[in-house]
Amino acid sequence: MSFNSLGLPEAIISKLNEYNYTQATFIQQQAIPAVLSKRDVLGIDHTGSGKTLSYVLPILLNMQGCKAQNRHVITLVLVPTRELAAQVNEVFQQFCNVLPQRIKTLAVFGGVSINPQMIQLQGAEVLVATPGRLLELVEQKAVHLSEINTLVLDEADKMLNLGFRDEMEQLFRLVPKVRQNLLFSATMHEGVEGIAKQLLHKPIVASIENSNPPDTDLIKQYAYTVTPDKKGPLLRYLIKTGNMQQVLVFTSSVYQADNVADKLRKNGIDADAIHSKKSQGARTDVLRDFKSGKLRVLVATDLLARGIDIEFLPFVINYELPRSPKDYIHRIGRTGRAENPGEAISLIAHDEEHHFSIIQKKMKKVVEVKDGNAININV
Repeated sequence: MSFNSLGLPEAIISKLNEYNYTQATFIQQQAIPAVLSKRDVLGIDHTGSGKTLSYVLPILLNMQGCKAQNRHVITLVLVPTRELAAQVNEVFQQFCNVLPQRIKTLAVFGGVSINPQMIQLQGAEVLVATPGRLLELVEQKAVHLSEINTLVLDEADKMLNLGFRDEMEQLFRLVPKVRQNLLFSATMHEGVEGIAKQLLHKPIVASIENSNPPDTDLIKQYAYTVTPDKKGPLLRYLIKTGNMQQVLVFTSSVYQADNVADKLRKNGIDADAIHSKKSQGARTDVLRDFKSGKLRVLVATDLLARGIDIEFLPFVINYELPRSPKDYIHRIGRTGRAENPGEAISLIAHDEEHHFSIIQKKMKKVVEVKDGNAININV
């Protein structure tokens, strides 16, 4: 289905065309008309399905003609991570300037000074926030939530997994009882179901949780069995011989992310790590450099497996497997997006082979496995 059939104005359609967005995804087809009609929405769809646009566009249209009072925001979007807050705010800003009424949007999150955010909140109408920092701003009376008419929970499952339930409950008590509620998640587990029952009133339900990720067929998956001591050399060999220019590498720990990035740099491959132990400024800089193509390899923990949109990423490599098959899907879902093919490669040590077979079974897909130990590596 094209965006033209969803009731969006020509200015929005033209902007979507600039980004080569012509066909709406499943979640967009279901959510955009529902949000425009002020219905509550429960959206369950995979990473990379276009959830952000499915609420950003109709919210901006619904806000035309609305004006926020001093430090009383109109729309609140709660997200689990700093990176996702910045990304969602960027999407709002990309589209708000094509509409007659320019909406002021702002992202607030921890890890940086609170004072500049308090100043910038003046006149903000859309606030994208992590729960902890938002509560700090409320306590400082820098922002008021009593005039909220739309509340969005994005990556609700991730917020619960990160332990934000208490903060979310505090915030729910601060917003008006009558409002539009939009809840988006990649999975529907018991915790998300509880939040949905608490918040949503006769919602439009858009869910394809039990189907395969929409772009799986665009992702070429294969793996190499390899001894642990050969993982580093094999990783460098694949990057160099494959002339990979933009590669996202996943590790299972902060220590390993730093270690892998350091080894890559020592072997002449431009690489950096991103994880929760780095300052927000450093994380923002390295992610910007990677997305722009200035940085060849980004080594990440699962901090980036969800919610971060890196357009046209050609390669994802699992240096270590994630704990669950769902996390594997979220990781490789960074590539094979927007109708662009991608490759997902996993390096499998002997003690990971059984876990990888479980991942394939859950995915209902057999991944080609090659013998990495047989490769003559000289890098």
